[in-house]
Amino acid sequence: MRQERILVIDDDADIRTLLSRFLGKQGYEVECAGRGSAARDLLAAGRFDLVLCDHRLPDTDSAEMLMHIRSVSSDIKVIIITGYSDVRMAVDLMRKGAFDYIGKPLYPDEILMRIREALAARTPEPAPAEGARTGRVPAGKASAGPDYVQGSGPAASALAEHIALVAPTPLTVLITGETGTGKEFVAKEIHHRSDRASKPFVAVDCGALPKDLAGSELFGHIKGAFTGAIADKRGSFEQAQGGTLFLDEIGNLTYENQVKLLRVLQERRIKRIGDDKDILVDVRILAATNEDLGTAVAEGRFREDLLHRINEFRIGLLPLRDRPGDILVFASHFLERANLQLRKSVQGFDEAAAAKLRAHSWPGNLRELGNVVKRAVLLTTGDLVQSAALPIEVIGGGSVPVPQVEGAGHGVSMDGLRGVSHTAEKQAILQALERNGFNKTRTAEMLNIDRKTLYNKLKAFGIEV
Repeated sequence: MRQERILVIDDDADIRTLLSRFLGKQGYEVECAGRGSAARDLLAAGRFDLVLCDHRLPDTDSAEMLMHIRSVSSDIKVIIITGYSDVRMAVDLMRKGAFDYIGKPLYPDEILMRIREALAARTPEPAPAEGARTGRVPAGKASAGPDYVQGSGPAASALAEHIALVAPTPLTVLITGETGTGKEFVAKEIHHRSDRASKPFVAVDCGALPKDLAGSELFGHIKGAFTGAIADKRGSFEQAQGGTLFLDEIGNLTYENQVKLLRVLQERRIKRIGDDKDILVDVRILAATNEDLGTAVAEGRFREDLLHRINEFRIGLLPLRDRPGDILVFASHFLERANLQLRKSVQGFDEAAAAKLRAHSWPGNLRELGNVVKRAVLLTTGDLVQSAALPIEVIGGGSVPVPQVEGAGHGVSMDGLRGVSHTAEKQAILQALERNGFNKTRTAEMLNIDRKTLYNKLKAFGIEV
């Protein structure tokens, strides 16, 4: 069996050394690069299964590296290393094709867990008789029940009613909502409640498809159709035959592929690239987007006739901040999943941690919540998750905007420079706490203040540790 290869891209030499040694002991072959240019050379010279990429690099950033990696191969899994202050950016990169993100500080067990999850998601193309789910685990072989969780309140009830109503029908459904709100889980639930449940569910992330390979991924190709086409390939439509094809972030499809998709929806037939033979397909389409496709139509980026075709029934998902009553419901679900993955038995959240979870704005929605809970379970040694196991942005109530100082063209803050200094002081305390594992004695020493002063400042800033 071929040894799996990992590329670590980070400008910190100590992190590169530690990750290389740790992952090498876990049986992986590891290469390292301190700059984007060096990483590009390594990617051109050899094949990698996964890339760990720091967000900030001396000559580029993770967004540009992700684009380059996607152009090299759509099979390489990418995990972004970032500070939690950049969580919105990280979640956006997942929309564009990154598999996951890991917040700093780095913990070996968490890194290993995420890597194993990513590599396990690299499933081979299924045989015609099997269920499939592009880039992830085969569907149709297990119930969607463990993955789908119904929240509480009127919005959750309305969502459940809409799913129950549309699932048995052949209607094409457009699922809208911010990144991380669970659009794919809703799509899977619709599939599993339909009469196609025993057939494949194939999910395609249109944002992660390289533009020059999107047609091949969707519609397939024949041998010799283009450079690198060394064998016939079945596209996603053929893989989903008889079942459901979920097109996530459909607004990212090129105009050319929008035209091809419209033809498929109208005629229910496809052509592999390089072939002149039509193939009949029986596939139900579910689509999702986090953008306003009406605006995309007005700007000429999305075909209006295609929008009408995919919008036979629309389901809109609210961001997590607009349904605070569901936060602990989903957090408990993620905690159960983390216990299974990490072989732990954490029972729940203490009152302080639960309050912090409810108060956070969750810009990354369910995806961010799941990552936070998974890390918290990893760091918890007792029965309950405590505040100290949460990232600093959650403990501190999120990133605090720096007040503007009076000046030409600037707004005026009530607190002026005092507000600026208070904000900076709070962030400095939070960062020191995290660096010292939330040990107050060491934190006070790092900040050159006594413990009593630290306790007073924690109370003043509403930081519970």
